[in-house]
Parts: sequence; structure tokens; C-alpha cells
Amino acid sequence: MHISPQQEKYRKLAPMPAGVVYIQQQGEGEADMREHFRTMKRLGFNALKQIMPLPTWTVEQIAAIALDEGIIPWWYGEGGYEAITPDLLKKLGVSPTMSTADALKHPAVLKYQHNLLRERIRRMEEYTRTSPDQKFMRTTSVAYDPEIGGRGLELNENGESLFIDWLRKTYKTVEGLNEAWNQGHAGLFLNEQRTFRDWNDVAANWKKVTGREYRHVRDVLRFKVEHNLDRIRESAQRYQQFDPNAPYRGGGEIGLFNPIAWYGVDMAGIADVLTDYGSFYPSMHFSWHFGQVGYELTRSLYQQASLMNDLFKGGWTGGWESTGGPQQFDGERSGTDQNAYFVESGELMQLYLAQLAAGFKGFGIWCWNSRSAGKEGGEYSLLDRNGQVTERAIAIGKLAQAMQRWRFELWDAHKEPVVGILYDWENEALWAAMSIPGRDHYKDRPMKARVGLGRALTNANVPFEYVTPQDLKNRLGARYRVLYLPGFLCLRSDLMPVLMEYVREGGRLVMDLPGAGYDEYSRVLKTGKGSPFEQLFGVTLDDFQYAGTNRPIRLGTYDLNGFILNATPTKARPAATYSTGRPAVTEHALGKGTAILMGFEASSDCFKPGNIPAETLLLTHALGSHKSPFNCPDAIVYRLAAPEADHYFLLNDGPAKSVRLTFDTFKYRSAVDAITGQLLPLNGSIALEGYSGRWIRFVK
Repeated sequence: MHISPQQEKYRKLAPMPAGVVYIQQQGEGEADMREHFRTMKRLGFNALKQIMPLPTWTVEQIAAIALDEGIIPWWYGEGGYEAITPDLLKKLGVSPTMSTADALKHPAVLKYQHNLLRERIRRMEEYTRTSPDQKFMRTTSVAYDPEIGGRGLELNENGESLFIDWLRKTYKTVEGLNEAWNQGHAGLFLNEQRTFRDWNDVAANWKKVTGREYRHVRDVLRFKVEHNLDRIRESAQRYQQFDPNAPYRGGGEIGLFNPIAWYGVDMAGIADVLTDYGSFYPSMHFSWHFGQVGYELTRSLYQQASLMNDLFKGGWTGGWESTGGPQQFDGERSGTDQNAYFVESGELMQLYLAQLAAGFKGFGIWCWNSRSAGKEGGEYSLLDRNGQVTERAIAIGKLAQAMQRWRFELWDAHKEPVVGILYDWENEALWAAMSIPGRDHYKDRPMKARVGLGRALTNANVPFEYVTPQDLKNRLGARYRVLYLPGFLCLRSDLMPVLMEYVREGGRLVMDLPGAGYDEYSRVLKTGKGSPFEQLFGVTLDDFQYAGTNRPIRLGTYDLNGFILNATPTKARPAATYSTGRPAVTEHALGKGTAILMGFEASSDCFKPGNIPAETLLLTHALGSHKSPFNCPDAIVYRLAAPEADHYFLLNDGPAKSVRLTFDTFKYRSAVDAITGQLLPLNGSIALEGYSGRWIRFVK
């Protein structure tokens, strides 16, 4: 997926940048810089994620010095090489059948590629010197661009004008707009007096549509998304025209536990744009991007990285904006000190092992050495406050060396998920629309459901992957034995036949609450007899109800708090009942598969850590007879499968311990610590450091 000449080039080169940000300190000259770069290379780092010079130096001057010392001065490392083709090798007097791995070590190839990098530095320097603002062009996108207005519904004057143009292009006629915006529904039409007459009427009065109407809010958010995607595409095209070999990166600084749709951002859309231009990445700083999940790191790290990787299946993803050291004073405005963290080698090992396990191919660390004054002074860095090499710098350097050692195998590796977690921008946008105005918590609901489901699966070592509606339309559904829709209040009509096909072909479809409340136009979803919903789930969804406020209701021994439902089975069988006697969980056998309706907030109930009964209940009804092919009850385990070996990443969020990793059907010849090279006994005890992680390669 996401195939393009650029992505094929990266896949063949298999770049694995281990980059850091170099911040020039006062008084540091060329000799000092060279010593920094030599130290980086000695430890295992091979790229500069960014260069921050003093006023008397330029980025390009420092980049040339870094290249002299064998450090590629950009985040993308060898990903910025020219493609290694038989024609290029022949031109350089090298055997055209030589492997890429060998070619990357050949002196003639290295000389040629490094000459290209030097020419890139020269051209960038020339561009900067001759540009009006004395700056180089953008080489990376921002996820959220306030050019046309702020978050939510806010649009500036230019944004409003462009929005009307977008509406005309999208709906063609005012009648089409009236239909989409539910102007034929009681209480929603303009001032409860009339519908829109013409486009001038729309331009003058669209903001008077009641906040009870959700589709027009969704359209503002979608307009912002598409405007920003156009800007990213234009920026990437300009950069590619300047240098077709230099990758562009996009994604951004927005934490993925934020309500992305409410920001007017569509990460899957950004990933699609980058197919032809470069790499997709998140920002992963502890003090900035984990407040929404209670500042929890170990499990959250994988969820954040995995979401980004899975939105760009087949494309190059990486941790190009990640953290390197302690942080106490800087971070998102939380009003507390909870977003201050202890960060040593163990915490960083968990961060970067989680990224590798998610599918990332390289990292960029903020920073090698810290800012020397002001905000962020002394924080985030691999070196200590006095510029000395630390234990964490040595540990992550060794990880970087291992990433180089196994780079081609990691590029060949893939997830083998048991569960697909459906992620749909339209569902996120509906929840965002419901939050405006005055019900802010609604916009966080889909994230909490997604995180809760991820927690339950992680704790049970069940491999999962995020999947989009477009993935399913591209027939990726058969990849997942279980497809789970967490908190899907918006169930798009165009998804129903896709989900029906998934079940008929043998899949296990699971939806929990609140689900199937609306369609994509925020109209109450038809769930009665004969509806696509009833045909899929084998029940009519008669009413949503609520437990735990004025009526205690239980599911077995579990106290329910949140949405429940009144459902009438037509073809499905009740698999569990509420304490009221009504069906709580139903199973509908359809074709070769099964559709499960879980009548409670199964995934949201698992959002906070420690709710073991909720996690057990979710797993029991969601998985059925399916289970993970490996088991390690005392550690978090993620797996990547490659042709020659499987890579397991074990994370320990407690004191040091020994664990056992067992397998149902996999057969291995040997096991080795991928970083240290230590041989390990198959099916034997594995020692884990406290609050850290371990990467083990099992040879097939």
C-alpha cells in the first residue's frame, strides 16, 4: 500500500537514520563541532535531525563539517541518496548485480553519493543567500496550519470566503447543501424559519445554523483538512522540484491523543499526500504529548507510534521528532508537575523499542545537547547539562548500531495482527461536532475508546493494527481475524456493505457502545428490521439507555457505568444478558463469520489502567476463540515478522524481573539479543531490566 517510486526507492535503500539535533553552544568553533560529530559516530548515531547554529554560523557551514566526519546532516540519512540502480552501478564501474547492502559500503558508491550531498549543501546555501527572507524553503509540513482560522469552528475572513467556495464545489447546488445540512429536519433549518435560498444566502447566513446541526460543523473541519492538505502537497512539490532525491517529511507536532478532527487535521490524509514525497512521523515528547492519557508512557508510546505507522501502511514512517533526556519545566500547560519525567536509558529504550515495534525505520532525537539559555534550557538532551556523554547516550547509541545491523531485515518485517482497530476520521469529526459548544469532553471520547481497547489488547499480548475505511475498501479486511469498532457513534453508510463482506468471508466483527447512533450526515442511523444494520448484526437497536446514574445495572458481576441498549434479536443469539434480563451481547452468524454487538462501553471502560474486570470482559467477548500466537504474562510484548527471523520487543514497566516468552505454533532455531548479541535459551527465562525493554531476534 502507498506504493510509489519514492517509497520503492526507500524500501530498497532501507535507510535507518539515528539522528540527533546539534545545538551550537557559545564559544564552540569548528574543532569543537568535529569532536561532537566524532563522538556521535563513535556511539552509533549517523545523522543530524536538525542543526541550530549561533548567529555567526550557518546551517550549511555546519552541515559540511558534519559530512566531513561521516554524519549525514539531515534527518533522512541515506534516504536522501540517489536510487542505487544497475545503471548507476555500471556508470560507477561497479558490478550492476551487486546487492544494495554491498553497494552502500563500496567506496565508489559512497564517494558518488557524498558528492551529491555536498552539492545539495551548496545549492541550499545558494538558495538561502538569494532568497528574500534569507531562509531555505520548508522541508517539512505542519499538521495544523492556522492560515484560515483557529481550531473548531473558527474561520477568519479569508477562511470564510474560501469555505463558501468549497461548499459550492462540494455540493454543486443549494438544494444539495440543504439536504446535507439537514435543513429539511425539524428544529435544524435556518432560524427555524426557512431553508437556504441561494449561494448569497448561504454566504450571509451559514453561521446562523444552529449548533444542534452537526454536519455543517463537520464540513468546516473537512474544509480545513483539505485546505491544509493542498498546502502540504504544494510545499512537498516545491521541495521535490528543488531536489528530487531529498525526502520531505510530514505529520507534525500535534499529539495523537488530541482530538485531531477538531483541530481540522486528517493524519491519514497527510500520509496519503506523502506517498510521492517522503516520510510520515509524529512528535513524541513525554512532557508534550501524553497529558490526555494521564501522562502514562509505556503503553501509550506504542499506540501513538503504531497509529502513525498504520495510517501509512507500506510507506516510510519514523520517529523524527522524539525526546532525548529529562524534562521538568517545559511541556504542555497542565497546571501540574505531572508532565515532568524521569528519563534515563530505560525510559528511552522503551520509547525507541516501541517505535521499532510499531514499524518505524529510524529516529530523530531532540536533542544531542540542550539549549543553553531560556525555555527548554538544560532539558531533553542525550548529553548532560555540562555537555558530557551520559549512560542514556551510550545505550541509545548501541540501539542505533543494532538498527543498522538489522536494517534490511527490519525493512522486510511486518506486523501480523490478530485484531484490526478501525479508525475513521468521520467518526472523530462527529464527536468533535457534538462538543461544540460547551460539551468539550465529547471530542475526546473516540480517543478514549481507542486507547482503552489498545490497553486491553496490549496487556494480553494480542497483536493489533489500526485500520481505516479506505484500507477495508482496498480489501485489507482479510488481514484481521477480528475487526473492532470502538466508540463508533458514526457508522458511515458506505461502510455497511464492506463490513458485511468482511463478516461473510469469515471475519469476526465487533462493535461496542456508544456505536451506530448516526450516519455520516449526523442523521439517526436506521437500525430497524430490514435495515443494513439489522442484516449485519441480526438485531434491531431499539434504544440507547444508560447505566449507573439512576439505575444500577450489571453484566454478570460487572457494574456497568455508561451506555447500554435495548436490542431485539432477529437472527442473532444472546451471548450475555444484563441484570434486567435483556440481551447485553449478541452474536450473529453470517456467512463464514460473526458480527458481535457489545451493549456496553467495553473499550472506554478500559481507558484508565487497572480495570482488570473490564479488560477481561472485553477480551472474552471480542476475541471468542481467537488468541495471540505468543504469550508472556509478565511483560508487554510486540512482534514483527520477517522472512529470516521474528523480532520481539519486550517492555517492562516495573522492577527488574525474569519472564518466559512461549509460542503456540512458531518454531525457532535460536534466539539472540539483537543489541548485545547474547545468545538466549529457547523457551528459557529472559531477564528484563527494571523500567526498560529488550529486543530479541528469534531465528526461524
